[in-house]
Amino acid sequence: MLDPWYNKGVGGVIPDADYDDFINKLLQRSCAISDHVYLWGFPEIIGPYVRSVPKSHTLLAWLTWYYKNNPSVIRGWRSSQMACLHIAKPDAPVYPQNFLSQTQKNKLKEGSLRYMPGPTSVIESALLIGFVGKTEQTGHPAQKPVAVYDKLIRMVTTENDLVFDPMCGSGTTGVVAKVRGLRSILNDKEQSYVDIARFRTSREYPGLSEKLDSLGNNPDKAEERASARKAAATRGNSNPRNVKASPPKM
Repeated sequence: MLDPWYNKGVGGVIPDADYDDFINKLLQRSCAISDHVYLWGFPEIIGPYVRSVPKSHTLLAWLTWYYKNNPSVIRGWRSSQMACLHIAKPDAPVYPQNFLSQTQKNKLKEGSLRYMPGPTSVIESALLIGFVGKTEQTGHPAQKPVAVYDKLIRMVTTENDLVFDPMCGSGTTGVVAKVRGLRSILNDKEQSYVDIARFRTSREYPGLSEKLDSLGNNPDKAEERASARKAAATRGNSNPRNVKASPPKM
């Protein structure tokens, strides 16, 4: 998981050629040790690096984190997205089955699932700001929600796999790894962020995996239809017009 500073705003700005050299070396070294690499940034920053993917890997997907609650306005437009390049070896396994609903899992087991419905490449989750995600906020200026990282990590891992985040910031990668039964190696050059990550990964998160499943898995259409029928029946029974009047007593 690579989430470097974006060469704008917080973190400072260096000449484009120097930043290009930094990102290219980062990709080369990361791809040398990993089947899957995620590279985060603003679209206008990381777009050019699609062409910098090492020959051993390919661009598997351009992912978008979409949020509607950013209060900052830039020249009339309010930013509502960040991009993430999913770079992988051509034969690297992915696990879209991790996102199946229970009905889909049953069909897969029976051999009647017609196709594997993976999650969309646009991940919607609110920005951690103000009162939104207050219990998750750490003060890190570029913190991503656990719900966003959970999808990325689940797509490429199975239980006890190892994930590496050399610029871990607030430690979100480590939180997801702990909740999902994975191993993780985290690092950051800022000691204050290392302290935050260490604290977060030392905690227990009861019920979080179930909550993330409810947010990240494919919706269970059969369950939704059953719930809708039940709700409609409840509304019908509570409607006076649907209640038969008893005949008057003689």
